[in-house]
Amino acid sequence: MLVAGLLGRALSLPSLYLASAFLTGLVLVTTVGICWSRTPSGQRPPDDSTLGPANWVTLSRGTLVCIAAAFIPFSHYAAQHAWIIAWISLIALIMDGVDGATARRTQSASAFGARFDMELDAALMLVLCALLITQGKVGPWVLTIGLMRYLFVIAGGLIPGLRAPLPESRLRKTVCVWQLVTLMVCLLPWVSQGWAAGLLTIALTLLVYSFGRDSIWLLAYRDAKETSR
Repeated sequence: MLVAGLLGRALSLPSLYLASAFLTGLVLVTTVGICWSRTPSGQRPPDDSTLGPANWVTLSRGTLVCIAAAFIPFSHYAAQHAWIIAWISLIALIMDGVDGATARRTQSASAFGARFDMELDAALMLVLCALLITQGKVGPWVLTIGLMRYLFVIAGGLIPGLRAPLPESRLRKTVCVWQLVTLMVCLLPWVSQGWAAGLLTIALTLLVYSFGRDSIWLLAYRDAKETSR
């Protein structure tokens, strides 16, 4: 958490912020370690003894998410440094494209990396939603955006058909980026509560459509498989 320490010193943040950043970083590293140990070798990068270059980029992106998340308990500092948080989030979003390109260039793409990347996007959304609430920009309803991925996972636990892998979708990726950019923009001081609510309502509508579209496809795919038996 060297970056968090340097940022804390530059912005004169309290020592409790550093403790918060350390704890979020510890959660990230522990979670990745547990998931890695439970991932079959066939779903890891070709050299399954290491994370691989692409996953290291993703892990670096995760540290930025942790730095942003560490602001959640400190609404005053989060509001004061909203521009910094937005820039950190933007860098994390840009790095989302870097890890994919790195995976292709180094031939280290893996199921683990794809899942790691997706879950980190979901975590960043949830962090940004929480920051917006602590700043009083919007009400708790915005957590629907941040929790949508996890609600989908829960639904998959109840409905087996929703667990099947989805094909690549440009629409899904576009909607994901739209969510993150909208959340970042709404963090900025000059975006009023009214504008934030309007922009986030549009973002949520698109997200519901995207998840609904994927759910319908998965259920139709399941029915088609059962019919063909």
